[in-house]
Amino acid sequence: MMWPAAELLDTTRFLLEPLFEDHADEMVDVLAFRDLYHFTGGEPPTPEVLRVRYARQSTGSSPDGKAGWLNWIIRTKTSGQPIGFVQATLTGGGDQLVADLAWLITPPAQGSGAAVESSAAVLAWLKGRRVRSVQALIRPDHSASAGVAQRLGLSPTSVRIDGEVLWEAKFPYS
Repeated sequence: MMWPAAELLDTTRFLLEPLFEDHADEMVDVLAFRDLYHFTGGEPPTPEVLRVRYARQSTGSSPDGKAGWLNWIIRTKTSGQPIGFVQATLTGGGDQLVADLAWLITPPAQGSGAAVESSAAVLAWLKGRRVRSVQALIRPDHSASAGVAQRLGLSPTSVRIDGEVLWEAKFPYS
């Protein structure tokens, strides 16, 4: 399957740059806060780990080709500094594309609306690529992410996967 490639996205306050391996060095500081791993587990990555991860993610698809990988670094227009990322994993095909959406904002920029503004730009871009539905997995006690999902138009479902609530939105096409 030919998956769409991430493109530069522009919002009022942010530029969303398609991910490249070279982003690793500057993203290490963005991802260095231990609080970021409270809900997901893990620990801040080293530059080497991040380079390997970004090299793999920037290929645009899973090794077997069954999923499209779209990743953007969020950069503020005022300072040019990165503050987080948005990613979408595409599955399905034809007019039945599904996007699994995720976002992360570094703690100093949290609460600024960056996750909503950036993720909304990605959602608009995905709609233009005939993505039929968007979903996100969110821990039940992660009220900030639940708030982002709700502002993006996603609703919680009764589905639980590994202790997380599946949120989703379907997009009609004529």
